[in-house]
Amino acid sequence: MKTAEEILAAIKTALPEAKVELVQNPSVSGQHSLVVAPEDGLAVAVFLRDDSELALDFCSNATGVDWLDKETTEKVKATEVVDGEEKVIEKTVKHIQPGYLESVYHLYSMRQKHGPVIFRMRTANRTDQVELPSMTPVWRSCEFQEREIFDLFGIVFKGHPDLRRILMWDEFEDHPMRRDYVDPDDYEYEPTPHDEVLKRAQEHQAQQNEAKQAAEVTQ
Repeated sequence: MKTAEEILAAIKTALPEAKVELVQNPSVSGQHSLVVAPEDGLAVAVFLRDDSELALDFCSNATGVDWLDKETTEKVKATEVVDGEEKVIEKTVKHIQPGYLESVYHLYSMRQKHGPVIFRMRTANRTDQVELPSMTPVWRSCEFQEREIFDLFGIVFKGHPDLRRILMWDEFEDHPMRRDYVDPDDYEYEPTPHDEVLKRAQEHQAQQNEAKQAAEVTQ
């Protein structure tokens, strides 16, 4: 099987305009990955599947990753007036690198008996720009797995044939695999609350009762 570097070169030859980056994995597995710009995702996926040498005709696994905003610091030199005299001082400047959501696909070739090749795409952010192209038209095995990613992480896969929740119910709010997800304190949906769930349900009920009593007093 070709190395990740050779696969990247093959993509660049076939699709010279495609934005694809090789991300090295320093671990023992050495499973490097290809990060593809969303606008080029379908074209690159079709190439990986249809290329006679690669023939990556099967997606064994698709999953989501949530990357939170990241704070970085940088030391910069600046000129300031101190006691009437200009001095060069060193300041620490903080930068916020916006977070994003990521879909990750593990690709294999059933015909050539090789793999995996790791194929990744990233959203613009984690709030209002969370769309990525669906890979279901290329690898049918992505259909249910992309629904799971949509359900748990909130990535909206454009072109998916049936994008709806698959684990949580339709009325469920938010996406429980987000790293900043907070459990609700309303456990009315839990038919048999117990242990920690029961404790929180009781606390919630007590708060509701207090609010009700306060409202009755003010009337």
